[in-house]
Amino acid sequence: MSAESLVFVDTNILVYAYDVDAGKKHEIARDLLAHLWEKRQGTLSTQVLQEFYVTVTRKVPAPLDPPVARRVIAAYHSWPVQSIDVATIVEASEIGERRQLSFWDALIVTAARRAGVNYLLSEDLQDGQTVEGVRIANPFVGLPVPLE
Repeated sequence: MSAESLVFVDTNILVYAYDVDAGKKHEIARDLLAHLWEKRQGTLSTQVLQEFYVTVTRKVPAPLDPPVARRVIAAYHSWPVQSIDVATIVEASEIGERRQLSFWDALIVTAARRAGVNYLLSEDLQDGQTVEGVRIANPFVGLPVPLE
């Protein structure tokens, strides 16, 4: 499978998929992840997995027990995972400055760009916007998410 057919998943999408109190967003995110698992099209970064762990064990109304959250994270070992290294951090800081993005959003975009994907699923960035060659798709705005 080529990198272009992969879809990068931002933290918020991953969290909603496991946050049963998120209503419609939970259903949409869960279904998207199921599709990505089935088609073997998902990718994410170490940043996403770290943020996911903190959020689902501490910040959602019905937090996951830490061992459960660890098992979820371990399952993503079979996905391509972009590591956040020094070069990625420097590049993200440059992209953030150039594109007027928060550092954390720029780090997500940088990891997605380095993964070679065409699409980044996120609710934090503007739907339909292209940043550094990566198209943003917000699955919660009512438009179909471009999945193969």
